[in-house]
Amino acid sequence: MDEKLPERSDVVLYEVRNHIDFIEDPETFSYHEFFHKYMIGNVPCLFSSKFTGSWGSRRFWVTADNQPNWDHLLQNFGDAAVPVAKCDLKEYNANPKEQIPLCEYIEYWRGHKENAYQSTKGCLYLKDWHMQRTPFHADVFRSYSWSANICGRKKWLLFPPGSEGNLRDCHGNLPYDVTSPTLQDPKLYLNYQKCCPPIEVTQEAGEIIFVPSGWHHQVYNVIDTISINHNWVNGCNVAVMWRFLQKELTAVQREIAEWKDTMDGWDQHCQVIMKSCTGIDYTEFYTFLKMIAQRRLEVLETNGVDLPAEGRMTPGPRHALFDLEKIADVLSTLIDDVDFQKLDVETFDPPPKQLLRRLKMVIDPKSCAVRCV
Repeated sequence: MDEKLPERSDVVLYEVRNHIDFIEDPETFSYHEFFHKYMIGNVPCLFSSKFTGSWGSRRFWVTADNQPNWDHLLQNFGDAAVPVAKCDLKEYNANPKEQIPLCEYIEYWRGHKENAYQSTKGCLYLKDWHMQRTPFHADVFRSYSWSANICGRKKWLLFPPGSEGNLRDCHGNLPYDVTSPTLQDPKLYLNYQKCCPPIEVTQEAGEIIFVPSGWHHQVYNVIDTISINHNWVNGCNVAVMWRFLQKELTAVQREIAEWKDTMDGWDQHCQVIMKSCTGIDYTEFYTFLKMIAQRRLEVLETNGVDLPAEGRMTPGPRHALFDLEKIADVLSTLIDDVDFQKLDVETFDPPPKQLLRRLKMVIDPKSCAVRCV
């Protein structure tokens, strides 16, 4: 009998430790193991450079002495307009950005390095090519993320979910820099002394770090570094994303509550404001669930549900079924959500209740047949 994929508890206890697991060999490490131990467990880990040895970016973007290959980057991407953040400036706990050609940024980077990492332009940060550090944050939508060093070296400070509460100041704001001496001020940061120390991780060239949902982190580039980063959501953390969006909407509603009785379309305005802050609203979240559900259904239609997942380096059919179960759970609570009900949901294609019925039929055809008659 196939092993059933595990449930993920809403309450997770994280062991406080000073290291994360290091995964050495891609030949002996399966997606199934990654799924069970790290995604379900919501635990970070670090993959060796063997996992990226065949990547074209590691061959062409980097010189033999592990430095950025400026000539290759200029030849292939020099005219590209890239977003560059000014790390020395802070606006609402973030950095202001501007668009400049990559060739201009590389000219700045070369001059910055030749001048002992000093420049009249200050410290500039290009998208995912970190020049110095990123502010303290958790990833978008509380998603999973991986970050691969193409070259260079990074230092990570990782805080388990929930521990960031002790880092909030008396106004409820998280710090921009978790190493700032101001955190020692007990009048400003009331609970800082209760916070567990961060897990410190040094990431070398070629290595990939997995950062799970809700793990706040701050990152430093020890030397010149190029990295590739990716965020994703699946059945293991889609409920975390949904709870995050609910909290974000509640915060917006609380912020503009005084205009609720006098503003036409107040609920829709709340959705618009939430989208401007998070990048998504409830309508788009439903579209996101639908898109992922359709892809997982295609996997099952192609492969069935009885193929083993052991030994696979990619998700198997039972992982697709697991995702559908979790999507159905979230979709059910979304349909019952009073704020979602205020949207014109019957115009959605397909309507949410129709999609939920289809998912339940795939997950449990016999019981659903009785309920849907």
